[in-house]
Amino acid sequence: MTWIRKTGLALALALTVFGSSGCSYNTFVSQEESIKAQWGQVENQLQRRNDLIPNLVETVKGVAQQEQDVFGRIADSRAKLAGATTPEQQMQAANEQSSALARLLVVVENYPQLRSNEQFARLMDELSGTENRIAVERMRYNERVQAYNTSRRQFPSNITASIFGFKEYQVFDAPKEAEAVPRVNFGKPGA
Repeated sequence: MTWIRKTGLALALALTVFGSSGCSYNTFVSQEESIKAQWGQVENQLQRRNDLIPNLVETVKGVAQQEQDVFGRIADSRAKLAGATTPEQQMQAANEQSSALARLLVVVENYPQLRSNEQFARLMDELSGTENRIAVERMRYNERVQAYNTSRRQFPSNITASIFGFKEYQVFDAPKEAEAVPRVNFGKPGA
């Protein structure tokens, strides 16, 4: 009798673990699809910003010809973002682009006549709105990644994750340059 009882308990335990694995498998699949869809939203906003940048740069070029280094970095960052194929490459390229745009804003601070240009003001409003959208989509992406990664590490889901090879997703961190305090200079251009 004890052998039958032990076998029954082992079978019940196996069915419970298998049943909960099935549920967590479906949860992981749903969470991964949610992460992919949210990453698509991040990509949409990054592309929107990428599309705005040439117009913004051309407007600034008309006023600040000597700032070629800034324009070169922006162009390079756009090319990297366009050529990025993985989320990790896109995150790195987007962070480089954010850094290049921050340098562009320093140029703008040094050229007050540029800020009064109507076309420039409209483009800056568009860029500002896009930056806000990127921040929101990035936050939503990171929330989905956090939920997925947390589920992936919890018991008994961690068993399912290990068995079926569900890997950890990387969050979209802010670039290192974002840690620095912006420097505002109301002096002469080039000062």
